[in-house]
Amino acid sequence: MADNDQQFEIQKVFIKDASFEAPNSPDIFREKWQPKTDVHLAAQNVKINDELYEVTLNVTVTSKQNERTAFLVEIKQSGVFLIKNFPEEQLSHLIGSYCPHTLFPFAREAVSDLITKGGFPPLLLSPVNFDALYQQQLAKLKEEQQASTTDTKH
Repeated sequence: MADNDQQFEIQKVFIKDASFEAPNSPDIFREKWQPKTDVHLAAQNVKINDELYEVTLNVTVTSKQNERTAFLVEIKQSGVFLIKNFPEEQLSHLIGSYCPHTLFPFAREAVSDLITKGGFPPLLLSPVNFDALYQQQLAKLKEEQQASTTDTKH
């Protein structure tokens, strides 16, 4: 393989941190189950060296029943990815969209397992369009840069 050939490989997938809380159990189990559930996703990355990146998908699921917290699940699903010889724009897309997309099924399974083991009905997170989230993040960053440029001109 030539030195400039592009490479993308998943080196390792692992749970970096996991937390489950059910502060109002067992009383919450006696109520009719009609929760309001909120899901929050965020991704971060760390460059390990010139070719290795650790990407972490943070998933927080909060479910409330009549304004009381039924459960709170937090998962930090991580992966180490070998990414070599990609131009900066493609590299940014891989790290900001493709890697979180790759990690999501693992995080989804971990969230579901914790909730079920906590005694609650299964919860399967809906698919997520990480490309759209990445594009929104880029647009927001561009707006912030334009705003700061405008501020410095005044």
